[in-house]
Amino acid sequence: MNPNVTGIAYEQALQALRDSKLEMRSDLPPKEMLLNGYHPDYRADARVKLPVGANAGSDCHPELAKLLLSRPLIDDFDLAGAEHLDTDVLVIGGGGAGAAAALAATEAGAPVIIANKLRIGDSNTVMAEGGIQAAVGEEDSLQQHYEDTLKGGHHAGNKELIAQMVTDGPSVIRWLIGIGMNFDMVKDEGNSKRLQRKRAGGTTIPRILCYRDFTGLELMRVLREAVELERRITQLNRCPAVELLSDEHGHCVGAVLYDLERRKLLVAHAKAVILATGGSGRLHLQGFATSNHYGATADGLVMAYRMGAKLRDMDSFQYHPTGVAYPAHLVGVLISEAVRSAGTHLVNGLGERFVDELQPRDVVAAAILREVAEGRGVVRGKQVGVFLDTPRLIAKDPDVLKRLVSLAHVAHKCGIDPAVEPMLIHPTLHYQNGGMEIDGNGATSIPGLYGAGEVTGGIHGRNRLMGNALLDIISFGRRAGEAAAKGIVRSDHPFQKKRGGFAHVYNLQRELTRAGIKSETKAPVLYPNYGTFDLREHAGLQEGAK
Repeated sequence: MNPNVTGIAYEQALQALRDSKLEMRSDLPPKEMLLNGYHPDYRADARVKLPVGANAGSDCHPELAKLLLSRPLIDDFDLAGAEHLDTDVLVIGGGGAGAAAALAATEAGAPVIIANKLRIGDSNTVMAEGGIQAAVGEEDSLQQHYEDTLKGGHHAGNKELIAQMVTDGPSVIRWLIGIGMNFDMVKDEGNSKRLQRKRAGGTTIPRILCYRDFTGLELMRVLREAVELERRITQLNRCPAVELLSDEHGHCVGAVLYDLERRKLLVAHAKAVILATGGSGRLHLQGFATSNHYGATADGLVMAYRMGAKLRDMDSFQYHPTGVAYPAHLVGVLISEAVRSAGTHLVNGLGERFVDELQPRDVVAAAILREVAEGRGVVRGKQVGVFLDTPRLIAKDPDVLKRLVSLAHVAHKCGIDPAVEPMLIHPTLHYQNGGMEIDGNGATSIPGLYGAGEVTGGIHGRNRLMGNALLDIISFGRRAGEAAAKGIVRSDHPFQKKRGGFAHVYNLQRELTRAGIKSETKAPVLYPNYGTFDLREHAGLQEGAK
């Protein structure tokens, strides 16, 4: 947190909150003016032009650009003596998208290897607390879900992909229930039960389906169990991908993995590869704390860009409005949007509400950053933020913590009784809006390479609505898995066992040399810099990659 930021002292702000009638200030600037003035994506230093590669001339966040234009971790020499594996479909990433893809590929008849950087389920999926969107209510429609999503993303999303995702919504819910997922239910007037539906920021209809306030954890539970029961899926835990492999046609034919436990490289040959590596939150863009899991370091984007895959919207990221701001060791931990959906208000140091809490996330985040920048935030120790007024919510609804279990858990970790004391919050780096360009089956511009989940772009435009991430990973995860498995049979270039190589890596390095660009950065970084992990040292590799 910027030590020069001023605000209202905590005790003074707390008294102002308790005395407040929570009247809404009416001076919020128009949306575009607010975003241009306060959202991190709109800062002058938030983008550069990529000079080479498939996206030459496109905008990209500077820190991400360094990785896309970096040096590789390994070269051909390092593969001497490496263990070789063969499969039909290689899925890289063990979160919700990767698990859904692996299951769909086996349903289509293909054996699968799923390579997990950590363990299956160690991903951002389990942190998606608020719920999943699907137009299943009688007052809702696929058209309204489509329009909400398109508008929420600033009309920048791919209309075909959005339409496909929302159309998949009801069938995704049926499939999840079929494999054992629980959802919150309510009784209607006839005393029969139906799925409970809630409002989310930026939506016009209550459309969120949830399980308490840890929906992603419940979803990942059933996916993990299904994967572990599927004999045709071979799991490789603690085996991050280091580089993709290409053949003489430029097709993706596998990847090099690193087995952390055995400290050795593995060469996985595959007829199709699905990247489901997630986002980039652990890069701490713009110096922000993050809600992301430890492995979210943009590895898939780096490997795909070297392969020649085109990316999009790589200067667009989501900063979730309600990350923990105090105490310091928990800064960035997510407080679900479900808490705001339940009726909790955001209050500044003067005891004022300053924004409709169910506006789209980028608007709410920018409004909070405005309060902080203009000195109306709440300062506690070296941290600054605004209040999440949980005491009033709990006073109105004493049973709410039985539904918002994660809120109670986070408050306990913060040493706060949320019925008595408000939580201090500040926007946290949460989601990567952009990523690899894909078609409706998750196929990239590179034959043999597919993508699903946060590593892909185009579905959410330049701002994602709550609940669409979980729908995205199942909709496109299953589509990518099925397409990858079926595409093997229809391929014009039948798979033959071959070594594959790094010609695509060296081609990009030559482009960089011709452009006069030198980089000392090596990527993919695999883990955040404070993890102090060095692949070559860990693996005992003797010579640096060229």
